[in-house]
Amino acid sequence: MVSKDQRRRQLAREKFERQQQRRSAAQQKTKRRNVIIASALAVVLAAGAAAYATAGLAGDDDQSDQAAVDPAPTTAPDPCARPAKGAPSKETWKKEPAMSVDTAASYTAKLATTCGEIKLKLDAAKAPHTVNSFAFLAGKHFFDHSRCHRLVDQNIHVLQCGDPTGTGAGSPGYTLPDENLKDPRLKGGVYPAGTVAMANNYDGQHDRTRNSGGSQFFLVYQDSKLPPDYTPFGTVTGGMDVLKKIAAAGSKPDPKIGSTAPNATVVINEATVGTS
Repeated sequence: MVSKDQRRRQLAREKFERQQQRRSAAQQKTKRRNVIIASALAVVLAAGAAAYATAGLAGDDDQSDQAAVDPAPTTAPDPCARPAKGAPSKETWKKEPAMSVDTAASYTAKLATTCGEIKLKLDAAKAPHTVNSFAFLAGKHFFDHSRCHRLVDQNIHVLQCGDPTGTGAGSPGYTLPDENLKDPRLKGGVYPAGTVAMANNYDGQHDRTRNSGGSQFFLVYQDSKLPPDYTPFGTVTGGMDVLKKIAAAGSKPDPKIGSTAPNATVVINEATVGTS
């Protein structure tokens, strides 16, 4: 016959074993999710590929498991002002605009955002189609009143803008060729802080998904390891402090875009392009 003391020790041992099994399962689930997230980071920069990003950022964990591996969410205060009055553009075009940029000229852009002004230098010599399109869309007020819908602040560090729908699926109606993918600044598979590059729908495998850029672009605010698949077409020359302020406010999951959105209210009140 088993004594009360033996029974008590047996129950304690069984309880310990169950705890160990739950802890091991939680750790395995964390590892699986991290692998999926890492593999999806490049796809996060896709324009219109929300389904891929969703697969990497939303698992099937129940609430108890999620609480065991994820810290409690925190909310930072919004560091940005209210957007100017106006509605995002709904205009689209059937084909890429005719080339009108001078590849020998120096082009600059200004993004007047709710969080502060961001200045860019555009490289028309190395990415003429991309800069031509960016200047065309800015001239048509396509970017005005649009929200920068995606902030990735883990592993890679980018703010993504250029989609008037705010869903990550918007486009100007046409696509652009990939350009400048062998830029010497992309050393070691790293897009350095200050890089301005195009998002696209390239899936990393099929050539048919190349040359799929549109209007969405991303601003790199900290060196980010990415494959050289995204057209670099400019650099941030002013407003890096603005990007850091946006990043410091953090991000939150947004099912609408299948990724993470900035906590800050980042809206481009007006985008302009000129020469210097």
